[in-house]
Amino acid sequence: MFWLCLRFPHLALEVLRVDAGTRDVRPLAIVDGPLQRRHVVIADAAAHSSGVRCGQAATAARMLCPRLVLAPRDPRAECQALESLAGWAYRFSSEVSLGAPDAIFLEAGRSLALFGGWPALQRRLRGELGAFGFVHSIAAAPTPAAARVLATQADGLAIAAPANLVPALGAVPLDASGLDARTVAALRGMGFRRLRDLFRLPRAELARRIGEEAIAHLDRMRGLVAEILPRWHPPDRFERRIEFAFAVESHTALAFPLQRLIREFALFLVMRDAGTQRFTLVLGHERGASTRVEIGLLAPQRDAGSLFELARARLERIELPAPAHALALHADDLPPLQPQHRDLFDANRREVLDWPALAERLRARLGDLALRGLACAADHRPDHAWRFAAAGGNALAPATDASTSRAPAQAMTTRPFWLLRRPIVLRDAPLRILAGPERIESGWWDEHDQRRDYYIVETRRGQRAWAFVEAGAIGVPAARTTAGWMLHGWFA
Repeated sequence: MFWLCLRFPHLALEVLRVDAGTRDVRPLAIVDGPLQRRHVVIADAAAHSSGVRCGQAATAARMLCPRLVLAPRDPRAECQALESLAGWAYRFSSEVSLGAPDAIFLEAGRSLALFGGWPALQRRLRGELGAFGFVHSIAAAPTPAAARVLATQADGLAIAAPANLVPALGAVPLDASGLDARTVAALRGMGFRRLRDLFRLPRAELARRIGEEAIAHLDRMRGLVAEILPRWHPPDRFERRIEFAFAVESHTALAFPLQRLIREFALFLVMRDAGTQRFTLVLGHERGASTRVEIGLLAPQRDAGSLFELARARLERIELPAPAHALALHADDLPPLQPQHRDLFDANRREVLDWPALAERLRARLGDLALRGLACAADHRPDHAWRFAAAGGNALAPATDASTSRAPAQAMTTRPFWLLRRPIVLRDAPLRILAGPERIESGWWDEHDQRRDYYIVETRRGQRAWAFVEAGAIGVPAARTTAGWMLHGWFA
């Protein structure tokens, strides 16, 4: 086994910075504990340079740094961030486990060849995590417990052979061994400083001093006892909510948290090998009020840039009824994505938008009703046989209503590309009749009754026209006269 541990030591800070979407550059520290005994859990670099340390009382930290912003820890947001990272890691291995509160594990032994070996895989992991903005450390070992300990002390270390595991663990200080604080304090009082000092002791003697639970932890690190981690499975729907540290009153301030949500959503779609055709943005206001923004797409997509542009355009078209205190994204419609097949030698023209992308952008900026297509209607009359339809459907497919079927013996299978707004008198007499007649008798119920015999004719100028005469007016229209002929369309 080749277990990777990805540890995020500043996750509590990064979640708060990202979720709040704040541009505040004041020193920040996360506090936890009872209300009257708040203590610092983690502090950023600016607070650390002012003397703020982990474990300090909140009042002492504020005295050291008057500009310090103290924020309570948000375990729910940290768990959501860890779930999102697990979804991203699912692209590299099917065996992913959560290591709360700040780590994830993935078994990559069967993925190394796919990604070009450990150095290439590590570069890719670090590159993508750096783009996400997460401070991280990575280590690999034959056991998950050992990988987590090494990720704390030896960033980038990878141990593939089990024989090299115990020497590498032996150099780890007891403070970073994963043992509980009480056990570490007791061992330090006995004169032990590193794990190698414990490995030299007889097992029975060591168990008498630190207990069976600590012994089991040491055995799991060395691979003496099998460690079974619960496997993480991707959820069937996407639901993510960001709470703001302050009220947001403008669309511009919503862009940063929206981009974060869309990016996590796109990673989720890649993990599920799916796209989205409909999702919902929910703006939370005071006293439980909310504003819902439904976003529907013409075709399934999962590109983060396209989804962000569409969502931002939809948000900009609405007026905020009240300041927003939260932003959530929900998606249940996750159809399989079928990427468009492109030519192998197709030039990458970044300045050109394909039609689906252009249609989505127009609908997002102008509204759903601003872009319409044409569809066939179940009506025999040519000027009533079409209607406006929502863009993106199979608009030009013929109607399937049985009432539109024509008699196969005398049906004309073509219609003119150019249909006149209203019929006019055919000035040139037909030279000959090419097809017809096709009788249309319909519309008596809506006061637009039509009784016509349609023909495809060729005029003396060589043009192909679609013309008609009143039904039953003449048996066979005279080809050399214009009597009764009405022009309704031209063929190309």
